[in-house]
Parts: sequence; structure tokens; C-alpha cells
Amino acid sequence: MTENTTTETTETTDNTTKTALVTGANKGIGHEIAAGLARLGFRVGVGARDTGRREAAVDKLRAEGLDVFGVPLDVTDEASVAAAAALLEEQGGLDVLVNNAAITGGMPQDPTTVSPDAIRTVVETNVIGVVRVTNAMLPMLRRSASPRIVNLSSTVGSFHHQTTPGGAAGPLSAAYSPSKSFLNAITVQYAKELADTPVLVNLGCPGYVATDLNGHQGVRTPEQGAAIFLKLATLPDDGGTGGYYEDAGVIPW
Repeated sequence: MTENTTTETTETTDNTTKTALVTGANKGIGHEIAAGLARLGFRVGVGARDTGRREAAVDKLRAEGLDVFGVPLDVTDEASVAAAAALLEEQGGLDVLVNNAAITGGMPQDPTTVSPDAIRTVVETNVIGVVRVTNAMLPMLRRSASPRIVNLSSTVGSFHHQTTPGGAAGPLSAAYSPSKSFLNAITVQYAKELADTPVLVNLGCPGYVATDLNGHQGVRTPEQGAAIFLKLATLPDDGGTGGYYEDAGVIPW
């Protein structure tokens, strides 16, 4: 990702509006990513599994005059993801996928006492869910002129931070933090496989944002947290792939 990255261009070469899908977009950072992309001119699919919250989010964004539509989507369910992909096909395809949906799995998560089922549940959403959605959407993304995949990670997924005294490691976590490390590793594999295609695949960290995930203890707003993902979703074609970023720049692995 270069310093002169811009986010103004949201039109394809044939002047058709680009379409984005944001998973877990009914609230928090995901909602702000959806809003930010729509304000940039994208048509945005608001992905969420809760019908009421999804419809409320769509109504709120439309009230602002933004071009959005609801996408029923549970990233842990194969049929739901397939139906979401079919809906996006009906809407004309997909240019940008933002994999935002994630869970913490609840705390505490001391490795000596956490249950295997708790770890499995977190990985099912935070890692396998990303793989499931990405693979379902890839045929459409491959048809896009400038396809982008953006995965929401965290500094807690960095081995550097986890092993550096005083680093941004977060609380002791045997499920959530390793799930982000796993997501980072999976994202690198996607970037390697897709290296000879126009699909750029990158990771971002929003910082410590006040959301439901942390009981609103974070120090950043969802709008601030969304900024790095708007940048990664609108990278130029030479913007790079397989990177791991926060607002300040590259995150050490």
C-alpha cells in the first residue's frame, strides 16, 4: 500500500457503479464501512444474519440517500452464503468484499481452561466463515475490473505483538487472538494464489474501537476504525496484496 493511495475512484471503466458486500454490517465497524463505501459511490450490500437489525441498518443508510440493499447472510451456514452469492449475482456481480463478521467467543479464554468447543465456535466464524464467503464470491470478483478483498484482523493476531513485552497483545485469549493469527495466515495464502490476477487481498486492523465486541470499552469510534478498510477497499491496481495494515502503516507479523 503506497502513501499516495486515493479512495475517490469508485467507477469501473464502463462507468457502471461498483458493488461491495460487507459482512456483519448491521452495526459497529461493519456498518461504518458500509456507510463509508456508499458515500464513496459504491452500491453496498449490507450483510447480516439478524433480519430486524439488517433492515434497520438499511433503512438508516437509505435515509442518508445512500445506495444500499440488505443481504441475508450467516457466514457459518453454507446455504445462507450460497443464497447471498445468488442475490449478488442478481444485483449484477461484486467488486469489493469486506469480511467483517466476527465474534470474540466470550471471556475469559485462558488456554488451560478454555473449552475446545469455544475455540471451534470462534474459528468457525472468524476463519472458516471468511473462507466460505470468499470462495462463494470469488467467481464474481474475478469478473470485476478491480476486485478487492479486505479481511478484518487485529494487532492481537500479530505474533510480534503477542511476544513483545508491552505490545498491543490484548487480554489473554486462547480463541479470539489465535483466530486472527489464523485469518492472517489464510489471507496470505489467498494473496499468493491470486497473485497473478487483479484480485488484491489485504488485512486491516481498526484499532481499539468501542463496539459490542469489547463492551464499548474501546477508545476509537467505529468511523475511525472503518477508515483503514475504506482505503484497502479502494486501492489502485498497483496498491499491493497480502499486506497487514493499520492507520499508522504496516503491522509487523
